[in-house]
Amino acid sequence: MDFNFFKLCSGLKFLGYLMILLVAAIIGVSYYVVVVLTCVPHVTRGTGGGFATFLSFIIILVFHFLLVMLTWCYIMVVSHDPGSVPENWKPASEQNLEAGLNNLESTSLDIPDSRQALSYCRSCRNGKPPRCHHCSVCQRCVLKMDHHCVWVVNCVGARNYKYFLLFLLYTFLETTMDTLVLLPSFMKFFKEAKGHSTSPSDLALTFLAFVLNLAFALSLLCFIIMHASLLSSNTTSIEVYEKKGVPRWKYDLGRKKNFEQVFGSTKALWMLPLFAKEDLENIPALHGLNFPTCLDDES
Repeated sequence: MDFNFFKLCSGLKFLGYLMILLVAAIIGVSYYVVVVLTCVPHVTRGTGGGFATFLSFIIILVFHFLLVMLTWCYIMVVSHDPGSVPENWKPASEQNLEAGLNNLESTSLDIPDSRQALSYCRSCRNGKPPRCHHCSVCQRCVLKMDHHCVWVVNCVGARNYKYFLLFLLYTFLETTMDTLVLLPSFMKFFKEAKGHSTSPSDLALTFLAFVLNLAFALSLLCFIIMHASLLSSNTTSIEVYEKKGVPRWKYDLGRKKNFEQVFGSTKALWMLPLFAKEDLENIPALHGLNFPTCLDDES
């Protein structure tokens, strides 16, 4: 009986849909505790004095702004194709493709070219552009694949990497703000529980919201630092292993150009999950099929 272990990876798709529900639940709990329980009473009833009322009003505005932004980015990264290899894709040299077709026994075939090598995917039975990798979960090749993220039920690749990074950033800011807002309530948790001055359900939700937001803020901070390092060197999570032992990473164009390869050159749109038409026309890397290298600058 044949058994393909990689078919089990498709189960991660189902897990991803549960993750979406979990994200929605965490947002709902945080909204109720931070906005409804903590800030709204200060604004509507004026409890805590004028400064507390003003501060609560600002927190409500910032909370909703960050919520809109992280939700927008989340929808974009979930719904956008990270980049698929066009059917019957051919590189500049058709001879290289024909050579790849004649070697189906190997999962990839490296054939010398003037600038980069051609690979061939036996699973997709198609050529592989540079920086492209096959995803065992999605069962397809993904352009400039970084990783498959169960939280977004999608691969993170060339065409949605910016959305993913912005989602991480806005979610980190949101959870960090929630943690700071709920810190005083968390410190009073045991005192309030003993005196029964607040309903048990509200106390439990406040405790849960603080712990969840703190945990997410700390974990997201680690992810942001990691991806900031990858972004600065124009490297994906997968390419970290390919990069070892290489004196100079050929896709490292300098921090400014590396940043523009993902976010575009239009500064007004850097913090939005959008791309300018000019960037899409002038930066081939945003499409995931062609990438400039530092070798081009030397020629």
